[in-house]
Amino acid sequence: MKSILTPLGPKADKDTVRRHNLSLVLRAVRDEGESGEATRAGVAARVGLTRAAVSSLVEQLMDSGFLTESGKTFSGQAGRPGTALKVARTGPAGLGVEINIDYVSVCVVDLAGTGRVRQTEHLDNRGAPAGEVLARAAAIAARTLDSASEQELRPVGAALALPGLVSGGAVRQAPNLGWNEVPAQDLFADALTALRPGRPVLPVASENEANLAALAELWFGGLGDVRSFLYLTGEIGVGGALVLNGELLRGAHGFAGEIGHVVVDPDGPECRCGSRGCLEQYAGQSAFLRAAGIDEAGAGGGSGVLELERRARAGDDRAVAALAEAGRMLGRVVSGAVNLVDPDAVVLGGIYRGLMPWLAPPADEELTGRVVSGLWSPGSGRLRASSVAGDAARGAAALVVQDVLDDPVAYAEPSGG
Repeated sequence: MKSILTPLGPKADKDTVRRHNLSLVLRAVRDEGESGEATRAGVAARVGLTRAAVSSLVEQLMDSGFLTESGKTFSGQAGRPGTALKVARTGPAGLGVEINIDYVSVCVVDLAGTGRVRQTEHLDNRGAPAGEVLARAAAIAARTLDSASEQELRPVGAALALPGLVSGGAVRQAPNLGWNEVPAQDLFADALTALRPGRPVLPVASENEANLAALAELWFGGLGDVRSFLYLTGEIGVGGALVLNGELLRGAHGFAGEIGHVVVDPDGPECRCGSRGCLEQYAGQSAFLRAAGIDEAGAGGGSGVLELERRARAGDDRAVAALAEAGRMLGRVVSGAVNLVDPDAVVLGGIYRGLMPWLAPPADEELTGRVVSGLWSPGSGRLRASSVAGDAARGAAALVVQDVLDDPVAYAEPSGG
């Protein structure tokens, strides 16, 4: 899959310029559609092109199935009334596949960014051969693609959201899965292709799941004007991602954000990563279920966390204490990151989202006492829960959609098909 936001060269030919302008127009219609109806005149004003040029570009996008007219008209503009434009609800789309420790979630997102199909299966992937896990994920993805086809959606690519250190299409290390140097992208692509003989082969990309959840929060969440934030996702492991000025910080090798393996206590419990006393050992799902006296092995499908929440709401001392300790440890580690990069907000996602009433107060207290700028205070809104839209599968699917928006010509319906 192409890299995102490839810059336009200084000596671009007419075809390159037109493709670039098609992207501008398609994005403008998509963006204006979020707050109202887009018209040709409105798009022309937004992107800085003449109305005649925009009309020509719109016609090409409509012929290729990217845009439609809603039938509404708007008067009061110079010239004839404007006809409202919308991004098509059929045609090109993105497929996102999140593979986590105890579940696989697959979704399809259309060009407007709307989640249209979702299938999730709770599976214990710990200790299972990587090829088997990826084959199961491919089977779920194949069923999801069939459902998308029934809605006349045509996913043009897939992106994998994977836990651990991900680069070059491979999982370099995923301690909680027991994966090392697993060519996940190729294994998934081969399995999906084998399940869909005679169908077009989907290009597959891959990224760390916390990174994709953070991008979903940026693109679809309720952050408003916040463009710099630290995102933590709690599952069996603890993942992190950092977005600065609207751009994901990947680091020199793509491994930035592994906050779950920041050491809280060098003499603490042994971690699956090989170190000791990592944050994950205090604020991961297994840690606080154990501290609350809940048998994780007997609570599949996320029911252990639901039981923890139920007990906390009932005022169970052990459950409340377990969450308070997890919140304190989160606050201590996050305060270091806040001091280092000065984000506008810290967003807690995954299982942390539902546990915020118990995690947030002790975390906020630690942050207030440890952030040296003095800008942190309890109840300031800088520590917040993720939105329901900020999940890794949706972020993965949206990654594909971003490529389509960058170059719609490359993803137009093939002639005769």
